[in-house]
Amino acid sequence: MAQRVYFFGNGKADGDREMKAVLGGKGANLAEMTNIGVPVPPGFTISCDVCVSWLDQRNRLDGLEAEVSANVKRLEESTRKRFGDPAAPLLVSVRSGGPVSMPGMMETILNLGLNDETVEGLARASGNGRFANDSYRRFLQMYGDVVLGVPFSDFEHLLKAKRMTEGVETDAELSEGALRALVGEYKKLIKSATGKDFPMEPVAQLWGAIEAVWHSWTLKKAVDYRRVNNISEKLGTAVNVQAMVFGNLGDTSGTGVAFTRNPSTGEHRFYGEFLVNAQGEDVVAGIRTPLPIDEMAKALPGAYEALLTTERRLESHFRDMQDLEFTVEDGTLFLLQTRTGKRTAAAAVRVADDMVSEKLISQKEAVLRVMPEQLDQLLHPVIDAAVRAEPLATGLPASPGAAAGVAVFDPDVAEQRAAGGEAVILVREETTPEDFHGIVAARGVLTSRGGMTSHAAVVCRGMGKCAIVGAKDVEVDTQHRRFRAGGTTVHEGEWITIDGATGRIFTGDLPTVPSEVVRVISGTTPLSKAPLYQSFSQVLGWADQFRRLKVRANADTPRDARIARGFGAEGIGLCRTEHMFFEGERITAMREMIVARDESGRRRALAKLLPMQRLDFDGIFEAMDGYPVTIRLLDPPLHEFLPHGGEDAKHLARSLGIPRAELQRIVESLRETNPMLGHRGCRLGISYPEITEMQARAIFEAAVKAKRRGIDVRPEIMVPLVATVEELRNQRYIIDGVAEQVLGGMGESVPYLVGTMIELPRAALTADRIAESAEFFSFGTNDLTQTTFGLSRDDAGRFLPDYVAKGLLPHDPFQVLDADGVGKLISIAVKDGRRSRPSLKTGICGEHGGEPRSIALCHAMGLDYVSCSPFRVPIARLAAAHAALAAAH
Repeated sequence: MAQRVYFFGNGKADGDREMKAVLGGKGANLAEMTNIGVPVPPGFTISCDVCVSWLDQRNRLDGLEAEVSANVKRLEESTRKRFGDPAAPLLVSVRSGGPVSMPGMMETILNLGLNDETVEGLARASGNGRFANDSYRRFLQMYGDVVLGVPFSDFEHLLKAKRMTEGVETDAELSEGALRALVGEYKKLIKSATGKDFPMEPVAQLWGAIEAVWHSWTLKKAVDYRRVNNISEKLGTAVNVQAMVFGNLGDTSGTGVAFTRNPSTGEHRFYGEFLVNAQGEDVVAGIRTPLPIDEMAKALPGAYEALLTTERRLESHFRDMQDLEFTVEDGTLFLLQTRTGKRTAAAAVRVADDMVSEKLISQKEAVLRVMPEQLDQLLHPVIDAAVRAEPLATGLPASPGAAAGVAVFDPDVAEQRAAGGEAVILVREETTPEDFHGIVAARGVLTSRGGMTSHAAVVCRGMGKCAIVGAKDVEVDTQHRRFRAGGTTVHEGEWITIDGATGRIFTGDLPTVPSEVVRVISGTTPLSKAPLYQSFSQVLGWADQFRRLKVRANADTPRDARIARGFGAEGIGLCRTEHMFFEGERITAMREMIVARDESGRRRALAKLLPMQRLDFDGIFEAMDGYPVTIRLLDPPLHEFLPHGGEDAKHLARSLGIPRAELQRIVESLRETNPMLGHRGCRLGISYPEITEMQARAIFEAAVKAKRRGIDVRPEIMVPLVATVEELRNQRYIIDGVAEQVLGGMGESVPYLVGTMIELPRAALTADRIAESAEFFSFGTNDLTQTTFGLSRDDAGRFLPDYVAKGLLPHDPFQVLDADGVGKLISIAVKDGRRSRPSLKTGICGEHGGEPRSIALCHAMGLDYVSCSPFRVPIARLAAAHAALAAAH
């Protein structure tokens, strides 16, 4: 039978850091630290696959109890203590730990093994009765909540009442007598809630805790976290059983959480928090606001020096920023965990850049250390420094960015209001893992308690969500759904703004300004004053060395084109010409063309549009000097340009000199039952060839004008919604004819391509024939997804989330490109198209072009480029590099 329980201790472990799939991240790193001589309390890990099997069968596996029992015996021998022994009791922690880090989402139980007898043994052995009873009440509370299902808040009410009757402010001030009394009250609460006495037998306690950890894999907060972070449901969690060390022994003991670098900024400076006379949950749960790690040098100087040595050693060994949990027991340091630290995007790019400079990692590793989705955070706006608003209060700046929304005090309410389209800020005393769904829904999070390593801080940093924690001047009244700060009361539904970079909290919806990266791109901030941009640019420069896919942008105006180039776009993959028609005089001329009674009327209106289109194309060619520009001819149905009643219709009828009834008749004649599959795309150009002529003329005249100014012009003209090669030939004949007239007449030569947008299954399946006339294919994956699934993107949002939740679809196919259906059509089209035309250029231009998993699929299918919105270009560049490196691995 395969090994299922793995021991670590006394400088040797059964596993190592390469066994995360088996031992989970926590278990693998505990084993690794043990092997390299870091002081780690001994223990054992039950493998992840046991959790999966238990969840399937809901009973313990054959032989597992014997394996666990044998490892408990090894632990007793290692610690020279025994489970249930009143003289020298062995106490353990029981913690979760999946293959992928899910901070705070699953359960932990400390001080397991305590009962009415062993608590007295612990008191005698330690010489500290207060410490023993404090540990016992903590154990009763955690076990009662996690294993027995007694609400955590019920214990907290008793604890709060005890502080009040004793006249103290903190738990650490409660006397031994008060804690003994509290233990009795907790046991009565458990019996009242469950109908049974608290289990006193340590082995029974252990199995209750192990099964509770397995069960925590299925908790809503854990499921939500995996969904948001794309973590597989099939991994399961390991269970780590480890000998307790005690940070609550007195003033020579403590506990803390630290990072080897600043997880918000990436600064290479030891960063963290600790508490004297406390256990680990006090720090991460935000129950007490901890002290900065630097102050540990005064409180626990010997342990602090040992911690500095250890953190440097661990970062050097793991070659990445580490997140450490530690306990100091009576002056001696113990490491309870190390893992790769969650970090903001700003920290990710700076740490990657710095570690290459420090020769700790390679450029390839630096590229892989930054997740493509993270880069979006660097484009978030910040509060305008020119705003003269007085902050209500200031807390700890846990996760940068600015966010405004209505204050809400309940995670369920946050989820409901956000689903209704409202911007919300979740306000809590402190967050717990049960609040995760509310954090996901909120624009930002504000807590009155907790520190920089509390649950809210860690989760929000990992998600790139703005957060302020430990705002001690904010009094949160959850019951009445309000908070007070600085003499002001903010009620639920009132707007607040939070600045996660400075920790300031404001009333109202304050204006924001672009981020540092965007300011550099737009030319408003010099590069010398933008260190974050320098790291951002460096990492993306390295990424460009490794990717094969080109990255273009979807841009319809010269301004968008300039922004796209600033972000590193290598051309325009989609310029939607219809977007140029909706402004000012243009829409009037467009409407004149639509309502014209004959071709000559249409041509008169198109003549007004020609110089407008030419001007736009000229500006875009200039912005994209030396790069290709793919221009899609008119695509939407004509009725979209017309008013459907009201003052707009009256004004249009008057300006066109036609009766309003006649205008209404024209509008009605253009109305379609299913316009997405109606008279649009190339069908318009076939019915009204003069539209294609005007657009082609504007393109070529602009190209000549730009070329004469020394610009390297590379137009690519795209015919939309082609279903047959005959449609494309019809339109190509017009385009080539106009090119010959314009270029021949102006005495210039401009190389150009004509291609099509593949957005219908028939086009994909007949790509070999279409490629006879097309020099490039651009896959319009938005419409191709609609036509392949038979779904309306605008309507499917009502039920697609339910499909994903029920496992009927792995993802929303409008967000992540469908590999099995749409992807197969694209692969067929690429293969067949290149068989007819080996030089055929292929890319995608739907929203999927900026989505990392879809980009990986495009790489695998052999496409030449992806195209996305300008602000997704950095994400696409990095995702393309990740795809290439993964394929080469």
